Amino acid sequence: MILIALLAYVSTVIAMDTAELDRKLRVAAAIDDDEAIVRLLKEGANVDAANQFGKTALMNAVENGNILTTSILLSRGADVNKETIAGLTALTFAAENGQVELTALLLERGANLEARTRSGLNALLLAAQYDQAEMVDQLLFKGADPNSTDRKGRTALMIAAHRGYLEPVSLLVFNGANIRRLDQDGKTALIHAADSGINPGIARLLIRKGAQIDQRTPDGASALIWAAAGGHVDMVRELLAHGANINTQDNNGLTALMEAVNADSSETVKLLLEHGADPALTNDEDMTAMAIAIRDDHKQIRTLLPGQ
Repeated sequence: MILIALLAYVSTVIAMDTAELDRKLRVAAAIDDDEAIVRLLKEGANVDAANQFGKTALMNAVENGNILTTSILLSRGADVNKETIAGLTALTFAAENGQVELTALLLERGANLEARTRSGLNALLLAAQYDQAEMVDQLLFKGADPNSTDRKGRTALMIAAHRGYLEPVSLLVFNGANIRRLDQDGKTALIHAADSGINPGIARLLIRKGAQIDQRTPDGASALIWAAAGGHVDMVRELLAHGANINTQDNNGLTALMEAVNADSSETVKLLLEHGADPALTNDEDMTAMAIAIRDDHKQIRTLLPGQ
């Protein structure tokens, strides 16, 4: 019994010592301490040992932009495709942080371009999400699929368009991204751009490259209606300049004018009226734009509408 207890104690001590070596390795990788990394590996640290979140020394090195450390760890057998519990890999860390040189090294060592996080984001989708244009360019050059999607069916083009990132949008369009593709909510890249209203230049580019300006989501809303609902006057102006149907009604009978009234956006209401929006149209509740303004007590809006 004493021998068994002693062996158990020794095993526990060894395990604790190894765990400490592994922890020190991850720390050394994060701070670019290459000498410590070589020493710790010689002392028995596990190159792929992860913390409680599944993060390894290689991931720490990549996240902090340590290219020499990354090279050392890879040469010592680090698993380039190991995942955290959230599905992140060294490559997704590099893409998210715009680490172009590290990405090239990881891909050279066999990193999986299509490795995905739990939310379905691969390196290209992450690069688009964080406005990493140079990274987007590199990943496309290396063969990333421009039409890959996340769990909601959103492509990198949709993500970049929604966030107003013109350069990634341009790169994706010119590298074969499907402009007319729909996500699970039935939204195109153009509708994503109109919904956020951040960058009218993106709408201009997408329309010139073939986006259908009056495409509707399943609820019947066009890009113009989405833009007006957010009170995005510059986006509304851009869409009107390219011929958007100003009096389109969604499945509830709402027009862009009515949505602009709902948004209490006087500037958008004025712009739509100047371009011929029909204030006499009614929605499914038989309400005109003026009736909506009265219901919601939008006093300034009421002064802009005929019939006040």
